[in-house]
Amino acid sequence: MNFQHTSGTEVVVPIAVRDLTPADLPACSWSGSPTHLQQVAKELERAETGEVDYLAACTATGLPVAIGGIDYRATPGAGYLWQLAVMPALQSHGVGTLLIRAAEGRIRSRGVRRAELRVEENNPRARALYERLGYVAYDRQPDAWDAEAPDGSILRYETMCTLMRKGLP
Repeated sequence: MNFQHTSGTEVVVPIAVRDLTPADLPACSWSGSPTHLQQVAKELERAETGEVDYLAACTATGLPVAIGGIDYRATPGAGYLWQLAVMPALQSHGVGTLLIRAAEGRIRSRGVRRAELRVEENNPRARALYERLGYVAYDRQPDAWDAEAPDGSILRYETMCTLMRKGLP
């Protein structure tokens, strides 16, 4: 990935996508709360059974700078992308695109020819990315999950999502 500093200096950082491991989780605190990371750890257990893939886009030192899962059971006939996150300082530099393209490749390698995802309607930047990558909206649906408040308590987060899909030839 190429990054342009405000001084005009360009920095090139090689990024590769691989499977996320439990050992990576301490370095992923930028992606969410401790409760979120506990959920990711549970999903890594599902990855061991082949129900999901969980990917990490990493620097040459192995530091995860983007993560995301693919669930093969959530939507029949599709790989469902979820929990996609890019380190805030690296957003809008192509890292999310790299991660999603790798996820699509992983889906294709299983013989699945469709990817689906949900995007919160209050996240137009993410939706614009998905549309640039060929995802098309086909429905809306409320969604909710447990989230950790700043005081550590758990609250129910509710939102409206746009459902999007893309054929994978």
